[in-house]
Amino acid sequence: MGAAMAKLPVFLLSFRYRNDLANMVERAGWQVIAARRSQGLERRFIASGAAIAIIDARHAADEALAACETIGSAISLSGSALMVILDNKDDLARFHSAGVTHYLAAPFEELELKAVLDFADRFVERVAGGDRAAFERASLRLAESEAWIWQPGARLVTISPAFAERIGVDGDSVSLATLFRLMDHSSRRLAREAIDRLLASGRPTAFAHRSVLHGDRLAHHISFDERRGAVVAWVESTRYEPEAEGDDNDRLTGLSSPDLIRRWVGERLADESALDPRCSLLMLGIMRFGLVNAAFGRTTGDAVLQGVARRIERVIDRLGLGNAMIARTAGSEFTIALGPPVTADSADLIANRLVESVSWPFVSGESLIPLSCRVGIAAIDADGRRDAGTLFQRAAAALAAAKHGDAGLVRALDADSEAEAHRRNQLEIDLRRALDNDQIDILFQPQVDISTGLVMGVEALARWRHPLLGELGAVPLFATAARSDFVVQLSTHVQQRALKLAAEWPESMSKLRVSVNVTAGDIARPNFVDDFLDRVDEAGFPRDRLTVEVTESGLIADLAGAAGLLAQLRSAGLRVAIDDFGTGYSSLAYLKALPLDYLKIDKTLAEDITGSTRDRIVVRGVIDMARSLGLSVITEGVETTAQLSLLAREGCNYYQGYLCSPPVDSATLEEMLRENKKLMRPAEEPLM
Repeated sequence: MGAAMAKLPVFLLSFRYRNDLANMVERAGWQVIAARRSQGLERRFIASGAAIAIIDARHAADEALAACETIGSAISLSGSALMVILDNKDDLARFHSAGVTHYLAAPFEELELKAVLDFADRFVERVAGGDRAAFERASLRLAESEAWIWQPGARLVTISPAFAERIGVDGDSVSLATLFRLMDHSSRRLAREAIDRLLASGRPTAFAHRSVLHGDRLAHHISFDERRGAVVAWVESTRYEPEAEGDDNDRLTGLSSPDLIRRWVGERLADESALDPRCSLLMLGIMRFGLVNAAFGRTTGDAVLQGVARRIERVIDRLGLGNAMIARTAGSEFTIALGPPVTADSADLIANRLVESVSWPFVSGESLIPLSCRVGIAAIDADGRRDAGTLFQRAAAALAAAKHGDAGLVRALDADSEAEAHRRNQLEIDLRRALDNDQIDILFQPQVDISTGLVMGVEALARWRHPLLGELGAVPLFATAARSDFVVQLSTHVQQRALKLAAEWPESMSKLRVSVNVTAGDIARPNFVDDFLDRVDEAGFPRDRLTVEVTESGLIADLAGAAGLLAQLRSAGLRVAIDDFGTGYSSLAYLKALPLDYLKIDKTLAEDITGSTRDRIVVRGVIDMARSLGLSVITEGVETTAQLSLLAREGCNYYQGYLCSPPVDSATLEEMLRENKKLMRPAEEPLM
């Protein structure tokens, strides 16, 4: 259907000459969405999907100037063209300041109008970044447009997917009778008269009606396509949200602004006569939307966001939710406020409908753009605080829980879940301050040679001294960093701090090998090897005493690339260990592909080896495999002498765990080694 439309329509506002001007634009080869009043102008222009707007200022200069000022920001933001028709060139400067890009002076011929439209079309193409980018954006907007085509005498009407979604139809066509059944009896008569008038005169016209399905008001802008011999209609939906312009509208999507929806929610919550819940909030977030901009360009990304806005509107309209407001409240986040009589169950149903609609791939040229989204749901409890701020905080917490959890695409928080989500959000905020406030400590856990009982090295581990929660270990610390995209900064800080501390150790500890952890985010950074080696050298720590530990699951994305980087580290004098072995998905592939010195068995594999024959066999197999490949084996989490004895029998080389020592600071480590000198390997003894 979108391809059949060939190109986007022109949006036309003429206060005096709408029908005549629309007819001329049609004869110039363009479909038209025409208006004669400026009410809701910005929203109507954005929703139309048009890339060219014409404002007719003839005998209405002041009204036309106000209209240009109203949509000027939306025109600029969307890379569209704004054309004005003047009967007085003295007004050119004022209209130029209002954002007009093209003009036509009256009187004019149809050929001149066509030429200016062609110039405007070329302007839009160049702003979009070339003909291909303009084509992709146009095809995406066309695919999201609500339209239909009917050849006189035919029984079926071809409809666009977007219009099919609005009227609840599967397929790309409906009978003409079905189309008319969307209208009440008086509207059917007006529609037939408009179509008859179009067929008799060839002049574009329009008719409007209230949908009997959902109550939304639909305007059908119809024209006759001579080439196809068909009636072509662009369908425009008029929503029930408060009319607002300027700062109360989002200039990209035409939806309400964050301020307007907050006021709307506040009014519903303050209504003492309303049933509970007085207002429910659905917050929808597009996942990893930055990848769309990176792959297809910002222009196409903006068009996708406009398409998401239209899809949300259609879902709300189709469900007949008149007491609702939709806003874009962040870059790729949308908020839907629902007044009574929406219940918790119906809010969940609406949220799942939204996920289904938004996740259907967008069409951009020859490409499909798949999206995924999450929705958080919040309502005010009967005995809860009735203010908009609390409701928005709950919705944001629910959305965060939906994004980071694995319990589904839609999340409604109960009191306990909300408290946990709030705690996690607060931790993410606190972590940003933790580095500046020197709250991240480095502890060292000994790694012991099983055959001699001597300490051969230590692993550097991070601890967070949270001012309220006390000491937090590496697992919650890095989980918090992952949720807030702060892993690389945290990892870099931990590495620098550990290397600096180890470089300052006294002579008695100068032979200890130090292991530091490297994350998948570190490896993915450009110039990772050079930057890491510079970090080691700046700290003054010897390269030949450093081991890099890489978590198994962090290498899955690019095994070949990781192997090359780790080989560079080994050639620079470092050693490499694979950490947490046995918890990922491709263990054998890692052992085969990666240049390794050590294999570290995860504590979950070793913790039950004294009581489980199956676990003991698995650990034995891992150790035998590692030894056959020339790798030394370190087992983590050893806490009992029974575990240690079994590991020794199976041929494990080293262990670390509470049986020897928990993670300790540098001073405690030094004291421990001084009190029991046999724990320290003699300087002349080789480390492997």
